[in-house]
Amino acid sequence: MTDQKKPSWLRVKYNKSEVSEISEMMSALGLNTVCKEAECPNMGECFKKRTATFMILGKYCTRDCRFCSVEHGAPESVCPEEPEHIAEAAVKLGLRHVVITSVTRDDLPDGGAEQFAACVRSIKRRLPSVAVELLIPDFKGSNNALDIVIAAHPDVIGHNVETVPSLYSDVRPQAVYTRSLEVLKYIKSKSPDIRVKSGIMVGLGEKKEEVFTLFDDLRAAGCDIITIGQYLRPSVSHVEMKEYITPEMFEMYKTQAQSRGFGYVSCGPLVRSSYHAAEALRETDVHS
Repeated sequence: MTDQKKPSWLRVKYNKSEVSEISEMMSALGLNTVCKEAECPNMGECFKKRTATFMILGKYCTRDCRFCSVEHGAPESVCPEEPEHIAEAAVKLGLRHVVITSVTRDDLPDGGAEQFAACVRSIKRRLPSVAVELLIPDFKGSNNALDIVIAAHPDVIGHNVETVPSLYSDVRPQAVYTRSLEVLKYIKSKSPDIRVKSGIMVGLGEKKEEVFTLFDDLRAAGCDIITIGQYLRPSVSHVEMKEYITPEMFEMYKTQAQSRGFGYVSCGPLVRSSYHAAEALRETDVHS
């Protein structure tokens, strides 16, 4: 669907000069942001607040999920200076809550777990009071890789299930729903103090009853925080969007998720994984 067909609640405007300023600083440090690579609709709002979600381990993903605009291709070499560069960017931006995600690196023995851990250590060394949130891939279900990440003591570890299991073969054919749940469950069992987070997209043709079951599955896995947002098709080569979910439907999903005991529910058409991430952690800690 074209932008002209988008309902009013999905139209976003932002100051291009503010986006350019942050983008130029990231480029100077050789850093990527998922904000830009995944074409996040909240990029303007977040950059205006001088925050961003860093994307480590290069720009090219070894998987080719049909919903994602991050490029699929031959992976780049892991940059040993990347953790320090991210810490430097966090200092320059004056961040209080740093979010780090990555492309999926199935080519690496640890899936990139050590690079995540090195980023946490670098930031905590430069900014001890800053909260660090990670959005990790599934590491092919490797508990050893998860142990590396957990040992770095991030404040939040997120891993998105993305959609209901019946749509996996179309939306994320290289992933496994139950494996993603096990990742979340393992993190919570190994380190109960870490806030566990996951996110989904709606508008892909899922049934609301399937979404309710997914909520139950995430809570059973120990998930504290959930994000629920509208899927927007990046291009005609990506999986088709079936419908625009109304704000009223999002409110219903939020109520249903809250009733299941999530510590924080971020739910709305423009919500993405790290949207209002600092608030989510703060509110979850208050109610824990």
